[in-house]
Amino acid sequence: MKVKVIGSHICQDTLYSIIKLKDKNAEVEFLDIAASFPALKEFLELRENSPLYNTVKARGGIGMPFFQLEDGTQTLDLQEVLSRL
Repeated sequence: MKVKVIGSHICQDTLYSIIKLKDKNAEVEFLDIAASFPALKEFLELRENSPLYNTVKARGGIGMPFFQLEDGTQTLDLQEVLSRL
C-alpha cells in the first residue's frame, strides 16, 4: 500500500513513523516540509482547512506527521495506518 507522509526529517515522530511504515512494506511518499516549499505549502493548506487539525490547533500543536492512504483516507494516527497495512 502506498502512504503519503507529510512531516519533517527533524521530527522524531515523523522519522519513527516512516521506519514503522517501511517495516510493514508500505510504499512511502515522504514530503519533507523542512526541505521543500511545495511540501510546506501542501501541509499548510491541509492544516488550515482540514477538520483533522481542529484539535491539534486548539492544543497549540503542529500536527505532524500527516498520513494519506491510497484510498484517500487522511489521518494523524500512525496506529490507524499500520492497522490497515
